[in-house]
Parts: sequence; C-alpha cells; structure tokens
Amino acid sequence: MAGVTRERILVVENDPLIADLVARQALQSAGYEVTVVADAGAAISYALQTVPDMLIADLDLPGLNARDLMVALASQNLDLPVVVLAQKPSEGSIIQSFRLGAADYILWPVRETEVINVTERVLGRVRERMERDRLARQLQQTNQELEQRVQELTAIFSIGKAVTSITNQQLLFEKILEAAISITRADLGWFLVKEEKGKAFILAAQRGLPPSLLEHLNQPWDDGISSLVAISGEPLSIHGGALKRFKISSLGQSALIVPVKVQGQIVALWVMVRKIAAPFSASNQSLLEAAADYAAISLANAALFRTIENQVRLSQYSAETAALGKRISDDLFQKARQEIYPALEVAEKTVQRLMKELLPRWTSEQRQLLAEVQKQLLALHRITTAMLLPSSSEGVSNGAGFDLNDLIRQQVVYFQHYAQQNSATLVVDLPSEPVAVQAESGHIAHALGGLLSYAIRTCHPAGRITVTLRRLPEGAARVTVENTGDALDPKEAAEIFSGRAAPDRKAVRFGGLGVSLPLVKEIVVRYKGRIWVESDTSEGASISFTLPLVKP
Repeated sequence: MAGVTRERILVVENDPLIADLVARQALQSAGYEVTVVADAGAAISYALQTVPDMLIADLDLPGLNARDLMVALASQNLDLPVVVLAQKPSEGSIIQSFRLGAADYILWPVRETEVINVTERVLGRVRERMERDRLARQLQQTNQELEQRVQELTAIFSIGKAVTSITNQQLLFEKILEAAISITRADLGWFLVKEEKGKAFILAAQRGLPPSLLEHLNQPWDDGISSLVAISGEPLSIHGGALKRFKISSLGQSALIVPVKVQGQIVALWVMVRKIAAPFSASNQSLLEAAADYAAISLANAALFRTIENQVRLSQYSAETAALGKRISDDLFQKARQEIYPALEVAEKTVQRLMKELLPRWTSEQRQLLAEVQKQLLALHRITTAMLLPSSSEGVSNGAGFDLNDLIRQQVVYFQHYAQQNSATLVVDLPSEPVAVQAESGHIAHALGGLLSYAIRTCHPAGRITVTLRRLPEGAARVTVENTGDALDPKEAAEIFSGRAAPDRKAVRFGGLGVSLPLVKEIVVRYKGRIWVESDTSEGASISFTLPLVKP
C-alpha cells in the first residue's frame, strides 16, 4: 500500500550513515518518497514548501534539535507526525518529545524492518485520521444537503398549503415568491402575470427590487429577458458575460426564468436573480418549476372563479330581465283583456238589438250572416271571460312532490264551467288516498288543463268527459282523460303530439284556455313521464300519461 500511495517522508539527520540506512536502505526500498536534510532550518523550509506526510528527526541535531523543530513547526500551524530518533538511551528526552507532540520514536542502532514498522504504524494512524476527517467532512456535507432538502421540501409544502388556504391572490403570489427565493438561494426575484387581454406582462409581486422600480408594481413591465422565455416557452438559466447584454444585468449576474403554463399557454413568469455570477443548478430549476406548477393551479382557479362569477352574474341578470319582461307582458296582457271585454259587451248588445229589430228588407242570407256574427261574438266573450278568470295553475311546488289527486280535483272544478257551457258532463274516477308524484305542480296543472281543454272542445254535445287516476305497480301514477266524441283515425293519433295534426279537430266549441298537446307532452317528458293516445277506441279520444311517484 505504501508503494502505491507514495507518501513523502522528510528525514532530518546530519550523520550520513544513519541517514543512508533510514532513508535509502529502509524507506526508499519500501517505496516511500524520501528527502534528507541535515539541520532543522532546512527541514522547516522544506516542510513549509512541500508539507510532507511524515518527518523523522534526530534528537541530537546540531543547533536546533528535534524538540525545537517540533515547536517551530507548530508555530507555523503545520500538523505533521514527527518520529524522533535517539542515538543513545535518553528516556527523559523521548518523554519530553512526546509531550511536544511526537508520534513515535526509534532507538539507534536499528534495523530496516523496525524503521519500516514504525513508519507504517505512524502513517497508518495518519491515514486513519485523514479518513476520519474525510468521512466527517462528507457527513457534514451530507447533513447540510439533507438540511437543505428538508428546507426545500418544507418550502414546497408551505406553497401547496398556501394555495389551498390563501384566497387573496396578491398575498399568495408574495408567499410563493418568498419561498421560491429561499429554495433557489436567490437574492431577489419577481413574478410577472400576463394580461388577460394583451401580450404584456404585469409585475404582480417582487422581492428585493430597488425603490426606483417599485413604481412598476401592478403595471406592465419588461425586464429585457423574460419576453424571450415567453416566446420560447422553455426555462432559461443565464449568468456571467451572457447576461451583460440584457438590462437585467444591472440587478445581478445570474438569472433563472421559469414560465408558468395553464393548458399549454404561458400565463406568468418566475424570475430569480443572484447578485454574483453563480449559476442556478438543475435542482434550483426543478424546485422553481414546482413552485410554477402551484402558481399555475392558483391562476387556473382564479380564472375558473372569474368565469363562474361572470356566469352567475349573467344568469342573475338574465333572470331579472326575464322577470321584468314577464311583468311587462303580464301587465300588457291584463290591460288588453280588460279593454277587449267591454268592447265585446258593446258589440254583443248591438248585435242582439239588431236581431230584435230586423227590418223586413233584410234577406235570409243577411240574417244568417248576422247570426254567425252573434255566434262568433259569443265565442270571443267566452274566451275573454276565461282570460279574466284567475288561473288554476299558478301555484308551483318546491320540487318535493305534490298530491296529484288533489290537483285533478282543482282542475276539474275550474273546467266544469266550460264543460257545462257545451252541455257536457265532466266526472272523475279517483282513489280515496293521496297520490304523491315527483314533479312541479304548476307545470302538471298546465298539462292537465291542456288535456281537459282538448277533451271539452272535441266532445260531442251532451257528451261525457272522464278523468281517471290509478297507481301502477312500477312506481308511477297514470292519468287518463277520455271523452265521447269522434274517434281518432290512426294517422291523426300518430301526429297528435307533433303539432302537425289538424287544428281543433273539427271542433267549434270552446273548452277553456289550455296549452297545446305538443307542450303537454314536453311537460310530461320533462318529469320523466310518458304520454300516449289510445287510437283503437270506437269513439272519442283517450289520452293517458304517467308520472313517477314520490319515493318513500
């Protein structure tokens, strides 16, 4: 091992015979690099220049002896293992040498093997000490690196926690920036956010910028180099002479710029700067990219919140506008029907007067035309009266369901008047217990009213309209509205809910105001129901629909 390491040994001996045996015959033969000097002064000069691994010195040197040499070396902060060589037994001198720091001793006369053994023993301790020092330094470095990693992970964790807990985005950016400067060991830094409409970047947060640049906070600002990263989309680490051609060099000599991306688009930039020309490491870049990911989450969340707020604001505006429009329409409708009704009364009275005071010169055709006018005025009167009556379907449930049995009774009471005007009978076949269905009562009231109005219009004079309600085993309620009228042909039955069927189906009677059959179907389907028409009846029409029952 000694031949491989080639440790340097300095021998301080003025006796040529002793020097030859120790240096040439023993140490050089064992593979050591040996230098021989005759006095302490030369030894000190050599040791200061080359720092040997070990020193062998004679105790009885002329002038400065070995003990003086050890004191001189210690004064120069040279920690060298010294082996003293005693030509005659002198225990006191050897002990004194050990007190001054001697590592071992050799008694003259001596054999080559003993010189080698002492040398190996001393150098072995030196090697062990050097190995311990190396391991201690390595352990210290490892501990420092681990401590740094813990600090970095703690900073990243704090950033993640801040993203989930801090709602003030400005405060969040400052928190992330503070952590980013810490984990990258930068001296200053800033955060640039792209304008929502435009290509400029706004200085959103900063740490360490000179006061002269603080006026750019929350304003568009170009630092001279970030725009290049915004174009390339890749992180950039630059230092030294390469940075001097950019105006950012007035702030430092090393820079790291990392883009923040949301859905592949650059929305912000992190910029870290060191005042010295120490380049940022790949680890620094990775950590800053992690911070950029957290910033991307925050920016994406902020954009999502703004979108939701805009949608809520737009929905609220639309709802308010629709409500105002409905109030306007309702008001105009009320005004119109209030104006129509008196005019119709005047027209009816005028026609009745004419009918009573027919002049003999009026022809039979003129009398028929006047009778038709009177008939149509009566129909308009009924329609206007229906418009003036309060609706039976204005109430709306809260979505928790309602009693369909009770709703049918209310609608039948409302439409009974129109059935009686046509000399028809309107009856019900309902269960005694409530039947709760899952739907909005106001909408189903309109659907049922549309079916009743259709049944009254198409019913034969003095006919019969029946409304039946039944519970079905599959968890639904079935309502059937049927009348005694003209039978439906298959083609008419197939198109009755499409809006393409012949209007009023040969009817001239008024059945009250009700929504169209296509809209009835749309309402029923909206609440997961089903509607159909029975086309195989011998007379009249039979329309049924189902609605899901409220689950217990």
